[in-house]
Amino acid sequence: MLLQSIKLENFRQFRNESIDFADGSDGKNVTIIIGENGTGKTTFAQAFFWCLYGETEFSDKSMLNKLVATEMRPGQEKKVQVTLKLRHGEVDYTLIREQIYRKDNANRIKADNTVFDIATKDSSGNTTYVKKSQCESEVKSILPKELSRYFFFDGERIEKMSKDISTGKKATDFADAVKGLLGLNAMYSAIQHFNPRIRSSVISSYEASYNSQSNAKIKEYTDTIERCKTEIAAIDARIEELDSEIESARARKTEKSEEIKQYAEGEELQDKKEKLLKKIAVAERSKSTIYKMISKDFNGSLSSFFSISLVERALQLLSEKDFAGKDIPYMHAKTIEYLLRQKVCLCGTRLDEGTIAHAKVKELIDFLPPQSISTTIGDFKKESRRRANERHDVYTQIRDHLAVISQQDDDLMDLRDELAIVEGKLSGGDVRAKVRAINNEIQICDQIIRKDNAERDRKIAEKGRKESEMERADTERRNLTLLDDNNKKIEIYKAYAERIYKELQEVYATSEAEIRDRLQTTINDIFKQIYEGGLYLTIDEKYHISVYATDYDGDVETSTAQSISVIFAFITGIIKMARDNRNATNEDAQLLSSEPYPLVMDAPLSAFDKRRIKTVCEALPETAEQVIIFIKDTDGELAEDYMGAKIGSRHHFDKKNEFETVLV
Repeated sequence: MLLQSIKLENFRQFRNESIDFADGSDGKNVTIIIGENGTGKTTFAQAFFWCLYGETEFSDKSMLNKLVATEMRPGQEKKVQVTLKLRHGEVDYTLIREQIYRKDNANRIKADNTVFDIATKDSSGNTTYVKKSQCESEVKSILPKELSRYFFFDGERIEKMSKDISTGKKATDFADAVKGLLGLNAMYSAIQHFNPRIRSSVISSYEASYNSQSNAKIKEYTDTIERCKTEIAAIDARIEELDSEIESARARKTEKSEEIKQYAEGEELQDKKEKLLKKIAVAERSKSTIYKMISKDFNGSLSSFFSISLVERALQLLSEKDFAGKDIPYMHAKTIEYLLRQKVCLCGTRLDEGTIAHAKVKELIDFLPPQSISTTIGDFKKESRRRANERHDVYTQIRDHLAVISQQDDDLMDLRDELAIVEGKLSGGDVRAKVRAINNEIQICDQIIRKDNAERDRKIAEKGRKESEMERADTERRNLTLLDDNNKKIEIYKAYAERIYKELQEVYATSEAEIRDRLQTTINDIFKQIYEGGLYLTIDEKYHISVYATDYDGDVETSTAQSISVIFAFITGIIKMARDNRNATNEDAQLLSSEPYPLVMDAPLSAFDKRRIKTVCEALPETAEQVIIFIKDTDGELAEDYMGAKIGSRHHFDKKNEFETVLV
């Protein structure tokens, strides 16, 4: 896709302005549009996006020029229109998006929905008008909106992309960009055409065509497989959501951790807080262990501990009496009770209540079995001494443990007091509210990461169980289908499809890895031109881009200029590879060929110093087949100096007033 011209009618501050772009046909592929801030550079750049996709980033959604709106009379209507001409492949396109604005009798202006038309002219000069219902999809086939941000962007978007790329936050977008721009989408679509996880795929259609009349079990196994597929697809979708949430949380945490380091005190306090939390955690675990030991010791001596007071009182009472020698041999307490009931002693003496004889005989009960009282008292004293010793041991152990706990409590109190001071500074009034907000966000990110990782582990385990169940059902079904000729054919066809699917996956993986390696090399070559300083880039399989120093082992923290250089290198690297593919004679390279694309940039050089502006200006025209730059006056002079030989179209914004700008 190479841009030929654009025309704006009543679009914001441009009443009737147009530009013809340099397309490289004469060796000059750069169009430069110069203007001070506020003259309409961003507005003009946004006109491309509005024409292609019907969207802008303006907070004011009205596209109508303010002066035109003021001049309108009640009942009158005015048209906003952007016409973009481009060439894609061998076809010339004219894209026209317009919007009608009407003023009612109350002087209110209302806008209709936008109307989008596309006309095409082939190499023979035949003109065709695309059906309105197909215009949006036609644009998508030329440049999908999700990829357009790599070719239409401003300085702010470059900085945002640089931040995304440094944290890996948008790595999926970068991977999609590589697939789309380097020709891998067709192969990816072919893989999805066979993917057994997709209901409408070739393999799934074979699985749905088994004849179960020969054996009812075939349908049962097929239903099981389909159920497992559905459940696995839901699990995969959830895992993907969790991965995205985790990656976003990690990126946000990294971003906020870097942000908090802007405050020297905040960084120092954060480190101190983490160390204190670790010490407190260790002390609390140790304290908990000792409490468990106390409980264990106490539970082992529970009965002794609670009975010792009663035992001591009993021993005190027994010590006041002498029971030695008072046992009556061979006599039982039951005998005395019998004599008292008969009221006659063995010697014949009457044992009437109240008599001395009755009282004397009754006293004997205290010294008679079931167990001899002197023996019982002796056993009791031995048991009491044993329990007293146990109590002494428990007391000693608990006392020693409590001494340790007391010291730990003192240590914990000191640590918590110190932590309170640190947290007070992090969350209190002696640091800015920004630091408190950053710290809170980091904690929220940690919670999200922990929660999502736990759920992700559960989902992976659940997926494994479903896959095992599906494999068992598939094996059993295969054994049954081979017994029926029709089903046997289906099984053979499915096996061929599965083999094709596997081959496509292997070829895609190999091609994607090779392209990623080439992209990494290409980006590094361009990056070295733009940013000199002993740095190099790596791209992993998830398209996370890291910056390293040639003489340093770790990941390098990139500056804003470095990060923006990475973005330029990434985008121009993709364009250069696509360009090389188009010019290649190798069949595989031609298979992965891509259309040329322009770079339309609004204020792309503002983050660079003069030396790097020079290297950027020299690199861009060599890697991109068309460059369109909206730039402020000061940078424009430098850009003209460095790209002079490549500039085929020059324009300057002349701001007439707050509501109108013209091109000169």
